[in-house]
Amino acid sequence: MAKRFPSIGCCGIDCGLCPRFYTDCRSRCPGCGGDGFEDVHPPCSFKTCCADKNHLETCSQCAEFPYRKYKDKVKIEHDSFVTHKRIFQNHEMIKGIGFDEFIKLQDERILLVREMLENYYDGRSKSFYCLAAALLSAENLRAAIMEAAYCGSDAKHRAAALKSALKKYADIQKVELKLIK
Repeated sequence: MAKRFPSIGCCGIDCGLCPRFYTDCRSRCPGCGGDGFEDVHPPCSFKTCCADKNHLETCSQCAEFPYRKYKDKVKIEHDSFVTHKRIFQNHEMIKGIGFDEFIKLQDERILLVREMLENYYDGRSKSFYCLAAALLSAENLRAAIMEAAYCGSDAKHRAAALKSALKKYADIQKVELKLIK
């Protein structure tokens, strides 16, 4: 079953903020339950239960949430897959403000990461921009983009300015923008 909003995973992953969501090659991920999801991912027990069986967009919409699958919170939050870092925050936000309001916030972050990729991409910063979009507030993302807006005409200088501004706002938020390999 295709989900209505593949930009957010059933498990809470920020699919729309993942570098693979913006890849143009065969490894592109369409997001959770998006068209062709099963072609690029092994079967997912979260999606099978949440979307296929219960017709929900995320697990946090289920009366039985949180499940045993979420019991190892520390392991999930320290996973090297960047978009896992906010799954618990995402679920709490969905429970607090509702799914429709959460999707508005998610869509705003997606627009910001797309702007970064369209206007500040130097061929090497996609993962960094996606990490920043997943972890920083939308307000700080917008502020960083504004700071970098007038920093030269070539992609290399614009990218350097944006990365510097994103790091500054990460320090303010006490967020580590480090890609784990």
